[in-house]
Amino acid sequence: MLLTITYTGQNTQDLGYLLHKNPSRPQEFALNYGKAYVFYPEVSDKSTTAALLLDIDPIDLARGKVGSTDGGLFDYVNDRPYVCSSFMSTAISKVFGTAMSGRSKEKQELADTPLALTAKIHMMAAPNQNMIPEIFEPLGYTVEIETFQSDDKFTRWGQSKYVNLMLSGTVKLRDLLNHLYVLIPVFDTQKHYYISSEEIEKLLSHGEGWLKEHPKCEYITSRYLNRRRSLINKALAQLIDEPEAEEGEQTEPKEKKLNLNQTRLRSVVDEVLASGAKSVIDMGCGEGNLTRLLIREKQLTKVVAFDVSFTALERCKDKLKVDRLHETLQNKLDLFQSSLTYRDKRFEGYDCACVIEVIEHMDISRLTAFTRVLFEFAAPGTVILTTPNIEYNVNYEYMKENTLRHSDHRFEWDRAQFTEWANEVCEKYGYKVEIKEIGDSDDENGTPTQMGIFEKQDMRMVVDAV
Repeated sequence: MLLTITYTGQNTQDLGYLLHKNPSRPQEFALNYGKAYVFYPEVSDKSTTAALLLDIDPIDLARGKVGSTDGGLFDYVNDRPYVCSSFMSTAISKVFGTAMSGRSKEKQELADTPLALTAKIHMMAAPNQNMIPEIFEPLGYTVEIETFQSDDKFTRWGQSKYVNLMLSGTVKLRDLLNHLYVLIPVFDTQKHYYISSEEIEKLLSHGEGWLKEHPKCEYITSRYLNRRRSLINKALAQLIDEPEAEEGEQTEPKEKKLNLNQTRLRSVVDEVLASGAKSVIDMGCGEGNLTRLLIREKQLTKVVAFDVSFTALERCKDKLKVDRLHETLQNKLDLFQSSLTYRDKRFEGYDCACVIEVIEHMDISRLTAFTRVLFEFAAPGTVILTTPNIEYNVNYEYMKENTLRHSDHRFEWDRAQFTEWANEVCEKYGYKVEIKEIGDSDDENGTPTQMGIFEKQDMRMVVDAV
């Protein structure tokens, strides 16, 4: 991965003083995940370019060193060694740390002066490319984006998520480096480091003087902190100075707003209880967020959960702390591995089945098998199923037009499509359905989540009705 910084004007060789790196010789730096090299491909009085090149060792990443994701084959076959990502941000801090502080023993006046600088980030990971101008232009940069086809021979695959990004402006070198340090990770969805409270201090330090006033302050903060809501709230509280209450003034505590996932899970639990169910099966349970809520409900005497992913089940067990659960809860819980698209006798005999944010991860061609497994063979009295509403996606500013909400989604339905599918299921398998919406409502596009509550009809009532 490569970053170049070019200074144009007069006596531009002074860039070496500002970066504290001698233009006359290449320099090498050891990193936890490989090596970094600084060299100058161009040196003259009118234009000087410094390059920071990272050589990431993919074997180090795959064998438990910094950056390893413990993701099996993914650790060996991925883009991490080749694209400008959070690795580059860390390297900037290590290699150009003094320059980021704005200190220069020989050229302090120059360090304090805005210069004509151009930074080029080669092969930056940017799935949300439409946000690039909105992030960099308010900082005074002219933005040029070079895009690529994913594959020239297969144009239907569309554009690659990687770009060459060129930023030009008259800025202080320290400001440019701090901007890059914070903003490169904003576009990287696979950060190589653990996001902890220490990252708040780094964000506030490197964002000093510009982040608070940035029109996308909240977006930058959220992405930099990897959408960790507790950390985001702490960072924003420190960025945005709230007026202190007058002496003696009473302030009411603010109600903590649930995020969409919490709202969705709470809605599902409410519907399970409203159905009168005593036993429930969480189909495609993932890491067990819903299961954890269900086992705490006294009304439920049996809670079963399964997933096709063994890794997800292991994480589910860890989250539930199965070994430390009270004996009563252990006796009502059962976890096993299985697939939603194959008939399994273990699916049968439950009052209620929950399928939460699962079907959109299936290929459309597998939906027929899934509906038979669930509605024909398992045939619970109640089925509660949720899936995204694609119409609402226009409200997410980070999403490109005509894209899906998650990289693993195979499809997303609008409200009419979901209603049509639900009615077909009911007609074929003897259910009736009530469709509800979950989340903040948009008058035109509905809510982000749509939920179907399917109730098995008494066949005698169906025959009488006919």
